[in-house]
Amino acid sequence: MYDTIIIGAGMSGLAAGIRLAHYDQSVCILEKHWTIGGLNSFYRVGGRNYDVGLHAITNFTPRGTKKGPLARLLRQLRFRWEDFELSPQVGSAIAFPGVRLGFTNELDFLRSEIARAFPSERDNFERLLAQLADYDDLNQDNFGGSAREFLASNIGDPLLIEMILCPLMWYGNARQDDMDFGQFCIMFRSIFMEGFARPFQGVRLILKHLVRRFRSLGGELKLRSGVESIRVDGDRAVGVVLENGETIEGKRILSSAGIIETQRLCEDLTAEAPERAGQLTFIESISILDAQPKEVGFDETIVFFNDSDTFHWQRPAQELCDIRTGVICSPNNYLYPAEKGKLEDGVIRLTTIANFDAWAALSEPEYLRKKMWWYDRSVASAVRFIPDFRSHVIDTDVFTPKTIRRFTSHDNGAVYGAPEKKLDGTTHLRNLFMCGTDQGFVGIVGSIVSGISMANMHCLKDN
Repeated sequence: MYDTIIIGAGMSGLAAGIRLAHYDQSVCILEKHWTIGGLNSFYRVGGRNYDVGLHAITNFTPRGTKKGPLARLLRQLRFRWEDFELSPQVGSAIAFPGVRLGFTNELDFLRSEIARAFPSERDNFERLLAQLADYDDLNQDNFGGSAREFLASNIGDPLLIEMILCPLMWYGNARQDDMDFGQFCIMFRSIFMEGFARPFQGVRLILKHLVRRFRSLGGELKLRSGVESIRVDGDRAVGVVLENGETIEGKRILSSAGIIETQRLCEDLTAEAPERAGQLTFIESISILDAQPKEVGFDETIVFFNDSDTFHWQRPAQELCDIRTGVICSPNNYLYPAEKGKLEDGVIRLTTIANFDAWAALSEPEYLRKKMWWYDRSVASAVRFIPDFRSHVIDTDVFTPKTIRRFTSHDNGAVYGAPEKKLDGTTHLRNLFMCGTDQGFVGIVGSIVSGISMANMHCLKDN
């Protein structure tokens, strides 16, 4: 019998496993796929490595910073700052028709951009910042409420409200149209008050460190070990049954599979209502160029675009994709150390909102055709906001909500899980807990901190 069984070898599951193994718990991480990372993983096609999920690591703070999520995870998992080899962004932007706000990892630059583009909102923005300073990430009582209403009480210009929401929703909001106040605070801090960074080697470097540390501490990682059901006795989970019929017993279970998906695994609980599942999922294209992005005129790290004064954050009702808004990212445009040189390929990644049901209903030939058709349409939409790079494309790859569903097991391929978050990670069973997306922390650093927090809160208290 294990002290803790962890479902899912994504960032949160691996981090929780390391934390528990540090305290000599016997821990087994179960992963249904042949690889680790969940949405934040990588693959190789045609001799090239592709990152999945990672545009940027948010919550970046420089070496030596003592506070913040990044400093906390390094301290709790006993990594050094240099282990993740993080390089900061060059600079990013929010682009709406006729207005562009730049931002970097220095909040003062965003302040200056708002003063330039919205001079009457300078004092209002300062008042907003003051109200965000002391938000408690784990206080469920403060999490609810409308981010739009909060912004409207502080910011007078509706366009600035939409522009502030755009990157925050794109990088961490499971709710359509509006955003929970707590999620808004978390994402505002992680993007605007801290910032973006990336390892030169991409997400594989972080995953390599996490797995090596977990195994070095005696943790057991079982790949191709999908969980068929969670065994329940009264108000407790007593173990899991794998898809191959094997039974594994544990004193407690920590799941990163999502709250609805985890409850569905419990033998005494029927599946949750479909409307509780998240609806927001994406299609992402990766364009390989014959030059560095800067050489074709794209010198920003990430551009969040929207083609009207109102930000569109809804699942498409009919179409496979909604290309009115999107995220354009280049992993080349980070301030990598000179000794690293340049990434071999020029890369531009483009993400747009998609409809899972529509993609899942396609036949295989139609699915392959539609991938390329929507690639062309989404790129045509994106180049309204950045230099047109299409003549430099030498290779492409596209992944869809079906890919996301396969690697995360989330209903609808929901990238940020269900809209309802459970910050304390508790479930209907006394010893079954959540970590990861449906606990409420998103992004790579957020997911790792989620695993650490839930391990500390629920799995170490009786050690």
